[in-house]
Amino acid sequence: MPKFAANLTMMYPELPFLERFEAAAKDGFKAVEFLFPYSFDKQELAARLKANGLQQVLFNAPPGGTDAAAIAQAWEKTGDRGTAAVPGREAEFRAGVLLALTYAEALDCPRIHLMAGLMGAGPAREEEREEVRPTYVANLRWAATEAAKRGRDVLIEPINTRDVPRFFLNRQDHAHEILAEVGAVNLKVQMDLYHCQIVEGDVATKIRNYLPTGAVGHFQIAGVPERHEPDIGEMNYPYLFAVIDEVAQASGWDGWIGCEYRPRRGAEAGGTSAGLGWLPR
Repeated sequence: MPKFAANLTMMYPELPFLERFEAAAKDGFKAVEFLFPYSFDKQELAARLKANGLQQVLFNAPPGGTDAAAIAQAWEKTGDRGTAAVPGREAEFRAGVLLALTYAEALDCPRIHLMAGLMGAGPAREEEREEVRPTYVANLRWAATEAAKRGRDVLIEPINTRDVPRFFLNRQDHAHEILAEVGAVNLKVQMDLYHCQIVEGDVATKIRNYLPTGAVGHFQIAGVPERHEPDIGEMNYPYLFAVIDEVAQASGWDGWIGCEYRPRRGAEAGGTSAGLGWLPR
């Protein structure tokens, strides 16, 4: 049976962030992920994990900025969505990765997502994508080397351009091409089935194609199109979970599925818990 991690950025939104760890544990989760830890003390987060018997399985490197205030500003006000594929911000990217690695060590987190970032204003052009690709590859190669020194994986994620217009990386095949070019064994793909369905579809076939390669480090899920619980919307998640389970058993994959969705009743007290009827027990 696949293993599920609660995404504490999106789930339990009626609670203060630090109280969400306990809520997830009470609902039976054994692992968590979230977007960014940088507004919180590393030791406080580690204590919440330990107190609730939880494993941290994923978080993002900074979307921009190099300290807590600048990181929050980059995400919430500037609209940055990563710097890995943004020429001229290499020093900022490296500082952010090093900061993320200190958190990964403190939280005993095995993997970090490196957000690619946005291309220039206006409709994305393939020519521009190719122009910035060398920056992306060089940054990923450096980050993978630094992460390997600390025993961590780094991940890249294709994201749909409906939710994040002009995001550099959108397709599974493109992500795997980047992995091949970088050539680092600890660089893997974060396969978000919500984004995959919106951009490409044919999700089950892509799971069967890519999971056995060892290049998929993590899954994420949400219902399509509203990004609510996975039993709401057009995707047949029980079937997809069975596909993941089948392929994982055959290939030896032992990763996690992150529940990166916005609970339909999330604003209500207990709304996240009430929506967990989809969760295989």
